[in-house]
Amino acid sequence: MTEQGEPFARDGRPVCGVCPSLRLPGGRFDVAERPSRNAPFDPATGHRHTAAGVPVCVHPERVGLPAAPYATDGLPLPWETPPPVEAGEVPAWVRTALDAAPPEACDDVIQQAVEILLAADPDTDITAVLRAALG
Repeated sequence: MTEQGEPFARDGRPVCGVCPSLRLPGGRFDVAERPSRNAPFDPATGHRHTAAGVPVCVHPERVGLPAAPYATDGLPLPWETPPPVEAGEVPAWVRTALDAAPPEACDDVIQQAVEILLAADPDTDITAVLRAALG
């Protein structure tokens, strides 16, 4: 099977040598909290897979994505998740999105956050909100 897109773990993340993020783009594999029987290791392929054959990473902290069935359920990656409408929800969204986002997506996340915050209150100290979200 030919995969389109660059591997997710192309930025030096300390992932395992068999992590699907080394060969698949984000969203093309699931991320589980830890190893489990739901995604057993297959010695023949050297990878973990769901019963449906979806590759699974079992170290969310290493790959930089929160645990979720991205490929199984077709979920968006954190930085692709639509931003919140409420300004009060922006800091948590920014933190989650930027923790996982590749460098090329960070500017878009910050720009969306700025637009939401300024629309809610034009006098908002954007720098203070972003520092609090990322600090």
